[in-house]
Amino acid sequence: MYYIGVDLGGTNIAVGIVNEQYEIVKKGSTPTKPERGVDAIIEDMATLAKKLIADLGISMDEVEWAGVATPGTANSKTGIVEYANNIPFRNYPLADKLSALLGGKPVYIENDANAAAKAEAIAGVAAGAPISVMITLGTGLGGGIVIDGQVYSGFNFAGGELGHTVIEKGGRQCSCGRRGCWEAYSSATGLVNITRDRILEARAAGRKTSMDDMIGGDLGKVSARTAFTAMKSGDAVAAEVVDEYISYLACGIVNTINIFQPNVLSIGGGVCNEGDYLLKPLFEKVWSETYTREGTPKTEIKIAKLGNDAGIIGAAVLGK
Repeated sequence: MYYIGVDLGGTNIAVGIVNEQYEIVKKGSTPTKPERGVDAIIEDMATLAKKLIADLGISMDEVEWAGVATPGTANSKTGIVEYANNIPFRNYPLADKLSALLGGKPVYIENDANAAAKAEAIAGVAAGAPISVMITLGTGLGGGIVIDGQVYSGFNFAGGELGHTVIEKGGRQCSCGRRGCWEAYSSATGLVNITRDRILEARAAGRKTSMDDMIGGDLGKVSARTAFTAMKSGDAVAAEVVDEYISYLACGIVNTINIFQPNVLSIGGGVCNEGDYLLKPLFEKVWSETYTREGTPKTEIKIAKLGNDAGIIGAAVLGK
């Protein structure tokens, strides 16, 4: 049997056909264009899924179900997306709408970060772990908790928002409205903001930093790679940025481990490409602060392996 997995983003709709070994055997994408309204988005999902099935040379009879990883608060029991910020979902019956377009096939929905966490728990680095947590370091900081193969999302399907736990009381403004959220410091956006602040401080103090040369003096050109790249060349200011960023990241990870004590905690996102420049100091900080630092066994911290396919695979396995 095969499964349809849909990863719905604000920019693109990615659809994949997944086999019983959790492998994507065919995939494609189409622009979301949320300004068209949600009905058009669902129609595009169905159209692309049907095309991929035809291209693969199988029939809809060989498809067991479809799953959708969606932004926002997704009620996995009712199939209704209660709210999403970047896509105009307001109590929208996504599962029923898509099912009708797919000939009555069952459709399951889940928040996108939760779906990615389930993908890693079933087919990724946390496969076989009774309790796993995944954090994704992107524009924001996503979190997902999986216990005995099932996503934990609280009584109202809004749980697992690890990025919106405060690690600096009264700190940086977060997009959620609070100050000092983990997301405001440890997302890629957070790293960019820390880098900009330290460049400005260096200018004011007359300290030389190669980061200023890299961006040509334009703070708008700062990226999540700027500090790491400069640090590798021996830049002292950049090294301070990286240390500050990793300290905040470690703080949130320690909090997460102390609360859940998962078998595996996986980390995804582009910053993970920094390898040991990120991981070695991160592990040192984490293991010096966890409540269980003197005990065994300890949570395994791993880099997520499914990358951009996690949403599709996670959506496809929602029926399990």
